[in-house]
This record gives sequence, C-alpha cells and structure tokens, in this order.
Amino acid sequence: MTDRRAELAGNLAKVEERIAAACAAAGRRRDEVTLIVVTKTYPASDVRILSGLGVRHVAENRDQDAAPKAAECSDLPLDWHFVGQLQTNKVRSVVGYADLVQSVDRSKLVDALSKEAVRAGREIGCLLQVALDAGASGRGERGGVAPGGIEELAALVAGSPGLRLDGLMTVAPLTGEYAGRQRAAFDRLMDLSTDLRRAHPAANMVSAGMSADLEEAVAAGATHVRVGTAVLGVRPRLG
Repeated sequence: MTDRRAELAGNLAKVEERIAAACAAAGRRRDEVTLIVVTKTYPASDVRILSGLGVRHVAENRDQDAAPKAAECSDLPLDWHFVGQLQTNKVRSVVGYADLVQSVDRSKLVDALSKEAVRAGREIGCLLQVALDAGASGRGERGGVAPGGIEELAALVAGSPGLRLDGLMTVAPLTGEYAGRQRAAFDRLMDLSTDLRRAHPAANMVSAGMSADLEEAVAAGATHVRVGTAVLGVRPRLG
C-alpha cells in the first residue's frame, strides 16, 4: 500500500504541475480549475489513498462499479461525479451517491433524475453533456445533446424539483469537424456556456479535458478537468 501511495502521490504531483502551468500560460489562477480524478476500474483502496492526498472530487462511469465503491468510501469528504452514459433504470442507485451527474442529455433522464432526487430528499447537480459530433439523430457517438438542444434541456433541468443546473460537459469528439481539434472543440463549448449563462447565470461549470488534453481545456476556460490515466495509471479495460 505504501508503494501505491507513493505512485499516486507522484502522479498527482505531475498532474498538478501540468494544471498549474496551463493556468499560468492562460493567465488564470490555479484555483479557477478543479481536478476531478476519474477512478473508474480502480478499487476503493485507491480512492481512499487519493482522499488522503487531498483529492476532493472523484468520477465514475458505471453504476455497478461505483455504487459499492461509494458505499465503502462514504466516510470520506468526497464529491462523487457520474460521467458515463446513464440508463434510466440505474438512476435510483446513482442518485444515492452521486453529487453531480455530468452526462445529462435527454428529457427522459431529467424526469427520472428529478423523481429519484425528490424521493431521496437530495439535490443533484446536473451538467448537460454536449455532443459536438452530433449527427442527424441529434446525439453524439458517446451520448450527449446537440448544441441546438441545449436551451430546451437546460430549461427542463432548471425547472425540475431536486435538480440543479450547474453547466456543461463535453468529451473531445473522435469524428466530425472537431475530430483531432481539441482546442477548437473546447472553445466551442465555452461559447455555448456563455450562451447558457445568459438565461442561467449560476450554470457556470464547464467540464472538459482529460489526461491527454487538459492543457487545451484549461486554455479554453474549463472550470473542471477529468483526469484518470495520468493519476491512476493504465489498467486493462473492463467489460
């Protein structure tokens, strides 16, 4: 365990240096960017070590992995973010531990989240996942709502009991006009965030950037970056 703690501490320090350097290059304060460590596929023991190292935000993308892990770590001062595509039959479980759901992309999901949040007596923060590769279907390859659908979905979240509209999230697309153009994709997300905040001033969270492209996200203005591999290392994909 001591070896793992040293490994995670070293990785975390390198990521911290990257974020600090990116903030300095962009003329931003370091405290303007929040690190979310994506702990998917990693054990609760790693989450416990990370908490001891000062991490306060962790993210998961599969409820079947996240629910038991969150329960095991319920004594820790952590905010849990759900970042994966969320099916409505998993909403009750996710609402039990997640503080924020970053992958809100359709009205049916909003309705289910609202119902379960009210039932649980909780307020769940919601980010609209924006699909910058959305095709004719209006959805992206990895979920998300097309930019043209943001206004309507935001109004639905803002008017739903038990939910709080916190902002926008995106994953740099692998296809379409923004493929391989992470900075352009994140700049587009920031423009969409500006539009959103005209109607919903408090929805100022912008979650973008991962291990490979966090610098581009910080340069564009992201408030949160989601980093997994650079902190936890490479692990075989599950399922």
